[in-house]
Amino acid sequence: MRKPQCNIAIFCETRAEWIVASQACFMYNFPLVTLYATLGPLAIAHGLNETEVTHIITSKDLLQNRLKDILCDLPKLRYVIVVDCKSTSWLDMPRGIMVYNMDTVKELGSKADNCEYLCSPQSTDIAVIMYTSGSTGIPKGVMISHGNIIAGITGMAERIPNLNETDTYIGYLPLAHVLELSAELVCISHGCRIGYSSPQTLADQSTKIKKGSKGDTSVLKPTLMAAVPEIMDRIYKNVMTKVDEMSKFQKTLFVLAYNYKMEQISKGYGTPLCDSLVFKRVRGLLGGNTRLLLSGGAPLSAATQRFMNICLCCPVGQGYGLTETCGAGTISEVWDYNTGRVGAPLVCSEIRLKDWEEGGYYSTDKPNPRGEILIGGPNVTMGYYKKKCNNGEDFFVDENGQRWFCTGDIGEFHPDGCLKIIDRKKDLVKLQAGEYVSLGKVEAALKNCPLIDNICAYANSDQSYVISFVVPNHKQLMALAQQLQVRGTWEEICNNSQVEKEVLRIITEAAITAKLERFEIPKKIRLSSEPWTPETGLVTDAFKLKRKELKTHYQEDIERMYGGK
Repeated sequence: MRKPQCNIAIFCETRAEWIVASQACFMYNFPLVTLYATLGPLAIAHGLNETEVTHIITSKDLLQNRLKDILCDLPKLRYVIVVDCKSTSWLDMPRGIMVYNMDTVKELGSKADNCEYLCSPQSTDIAVIMYTSGSTGIPKGVMISHGNIIAGITGMAERIPNLNETDTYIGYLPLAHVLELSAELVCISHGCRIGYSSPQTLADQSTKIKKGSKGDTSVLKPTLMAAVPEIMDRIYKNVMTKVDEMSKFQKTLFVLAYNYKMEQISKGYGTPLCDSLVFKRVRGLLGGNTRLLLSGGAPLSAATQRFMNICLCCPVGQGYGLTETCGAGTISEVWDYNTGRVGAPLVCSEIRLKDWEEGGYYSTDKPNPRGEILIGGPNVTMGYYKKKCNNGEDFFVDENGQRWFCTGDIGEFHPDGCLKIIDRKKDLVKLQAGEYVSLGKVEAALKNCPLIDNICAYANSDQSYVISFVVPNHKQLMALAQQLQVRGTWEEICNNSQVEKEVLRIITEAAITAKLERFEIPKKIRLSSEPWTPETGLVTDAFKLKRKELKTHYQEDIERMYGGK
């Protein structure tokens, strides 16, 4: 047993043992270092060495497939605790590293003489050093105190009505992500049950569910669920594809019910008949009992949010927060059916808008004040681990002693006090002729095009137009290729110039419908035959684009599209 205040790392999939281990660390005042299971070996080694970790909690699978190759690069590591393995006889481990299983550790901990090490934490002590996968460069460790966690989960819980022990939450997002960790801590603090799943086993149609078998949501029937927009977009597209395949009568009925319900909920009325006759099957996709979906991690499109409200018959609480603010900032009220907004500040947060001259956003703008979002309050974390220079740039303390974090996101406030995220400082590019293009705005406008599964807009300041990399939707592109009488493998179809030209035409139409400016519309595209997943390193675990990595990955295509090669 070790003295408190030593860092312990947890590198594990989302499962009950993760939360059990974290509660033990919180209780004994061991700061918990969390790392995404999908980070690359260099990033994992960097995090573990920077925090000088001697103990790591992991799973059999991750130890064999991710950790084993870098054990020799971790000079301080002494103990590995495996959560799902009975045997502790691990051969070919580097000298000096001991492997225990969780049961053995529990036995050791239950001995009476270990009580002397029980050391209750202070609110200012570090609870978690959370490494963000970061859309830029090397991951940074955010120091989250016990006080930050209490403030953050208090603020979040206040926006979930009637939260109690009759609720069931389904956990499947990475627990190393602040959205999932804070959502589960909210549940634990209110006595809710938690069932564990994974993105591959979530629904009946999920990839690892055998045909005819039930997915985890069908078995667990959760009442609460957190989701990143990527997953909700997927559900939306799947259902809409099925609607397209319906008979004319069924389709008309669905559209009538959809429009009728949209009108009714905007007036504050329910539609019990439509819900039980038309939307019951769609609602059944998530088990049929969902009463609240919490969305975070990235902006949710208006079409997907409306679809969730109508077809899944439950409100979507769209939230905004960052690892640096313990996941808390704003969450929309359950009765607010407006789309595209992230709600009002939580009880733990204050929000200021700071003028950003370069982008032309000012807090004096009419009708809505605009500017860079600064979040202040007891949920604002202690800064980045061993990175004093960044802490000065991103965090500051005001004259009243309150900590603030500069988010880099641009927001606007509506008259009712709700916030809308409208831009991101880092996504702004100035074109050759001086026009400013917000890449995030272009992507958000085009993401709902049925042909697009994912899109990354790109622009060079010495060029006059925007280009884009597109991950096309398999089903839609195959149908388009058939229409154009283009045959070949998936890769050949993606590389076919005729297909590319037609997709660009459809994207241009979608951009005009979305009212994008002429200079914001991509002039050239590259269809990617490979999907972007956290494993490929092109998106973060919350499925945000890693622009730097995407730029490197598609460097040749960028040069070709800009006429270099």
